[in-house]
Amino acid sequence: MAEQAKAGDTVRVHYKGTLADGQVFDSSEGLEPLEFTLGTGQVIAGFDEAVTGMRIGEEKEVTIPSGEAYGDPREELILRVGRDSFPEGVEPEVGQQFQVSQEGQPFVVTVIDVADDAITLDANHPLAGEDLTFALQLVEIRA
Repeated sequence: MAEQAKAGDTVRVHYKGTLADGQVFDSSEGLEPLEFTLGTGQVIAGFDEAVTGMRIGEEKEVTIPSGEAYGDPREELILRVGRDSFPEGVEPEVGQQFQVSQEGQPFVVTVIDVADDAITLDANHPLAGEDLTFALQLVEIRA
């Protein structure tokens, strides 16, 4: 019987992630497989759980509900800031992303509204509120 992936194992996985409408949001196609250690929080919980128990060469598809992925969007992460918060010469546009830092922690915000006096930013993860479907193939297990 082939070895099953378990917590503490370093694994390499090929994957394709899609949204409910079929849009691909991430994939390892044409790249090296994703390498991570099971049970250490390096990937979202549902992804970690899906790979646990797989055998080398095994393929499967799993849908991870938003609560086990990036959670639901949180209203408190919608921020309205004055235009003067942006460097001179920067003209934010809806959909544009910026990296900001709070208490030394970098994170990405997306511009969701531009007004004359203020810019509205969304600091939720871009995939918050989305159920994620992954096609997985376990390539390697290293204990």
